Amino acid sequence: MEIIKEASLKSYNTFGLEAKAKFFQEVKSEEALKNVLQNNQEELLILGGGSNILLTKDFDGLVLKNSIEGIDVIKESDDYVIVKVGAGVIWHDFVLYAIEKNWGGIENLSLIPGTVGAAPMQNIGAYGVEIKEVFESLEAIHIKTLDKKVFLKDECEFGYRESVFKHTAKGQYIITSVTFKLTKKEHTLNTSYGAIKEILNQNGISHPTIKDVSDAVIQIRQSKLPDPKKIGNAGSFFKNPTIDKLDYEMLKLEYQDIPGYVVSENEVKVPAGWLIEKCGWKGEKRGNIGVHKNQALVLVNYGNGSGDEIKQLAIDIRESVISKFGIHLMPEVNFI
Repeated sequence: MEIIKEASLKSYNTFGLEAKAKFFQEVKSEEALKNVLQNNQEELLILGGGSNILLTKDFDGLVLKNSIEGIDVIKESDDYVIVKVGAGVIWHDFVLYAIEKNWGGIENLSLIPGTVGAAPMQNIGAYGVEIKEVFESLEAIHIKTLDKKVFLKDECEFGYRESVFKHTAKGQYIITSVTFKLTKKEHTLNTSYGAIKEILNQNGISHPTIKDVSDAVIQIRQSKLPDPKKIGNAGSFFKNPTIDKLDYEMLKLEYQDIPGYVVSENEVKVPAGWLIEKCGWKGEKRGNIGVHKNQALVLVNYGNGSGDEIKQLAIDIRESVISKFGIHLMPEVNFI
């Protein structure tokens, strides 16, 4: 694809924010990617699905849209399948493909926005499952040397919404494919997290399949989260904070209904959405932006908002949570 000058990025970010790129180019193969990188002298911004960014200004450089496709079985047995997926494949499309093939392991990650290439960067997770549980490896091109590197699981340094690509390897590589190991036999379905079991019971399902779990997750997400095609958003704006167990016990004395999930002997994870809602932000509207009425963790653009307005709203929310609970919220969304 040829380079587009002064390109609008409005349709390339799920917030639907208007911003321009000095140059814009889409690549659909490793060869095309290497060719662009070899000749590029501009500052670089890599875009997948645009679901994890907040554009606060125009980008004075090259925005590169990674649209590398492909879903290929590398190895298969009676028990499992190793499948290599192009970084530009829409994540939920891959989930649906896996479910159609009756491959298990990612059904709880249904309807998460973004592309396959972004999944390991964030170590995406939902309803008790994280991508690292089915991750085998990924391939990435070094931006400067153009060398291809294979990252195994340990090298990715996965954490809660974290990976090496957000730290020591940040800005050095472009992921071109991700390889997963999915099960072909019956596996223990994770139905205990969130409202999955409740939805299954409502639907009269006592022995769920992977599709049943996926459908339940989709039903829950659609009831809580706005469709980016209708209301601009990036899904969960903040990470769920992990706090010291003693601090949690102190908070529980004052707020008896504060939820918490034990993550280690000394740490408890607290839902950021609950903290934000308790600070009175749920449903808050500021002109063209606001906090979603059904989920306080989601900041929204109602049509003509700006990235700066959403950024300031996020700052105000963080400060109010610190003031009320003494807890610091960290954004999941990357500010550009």
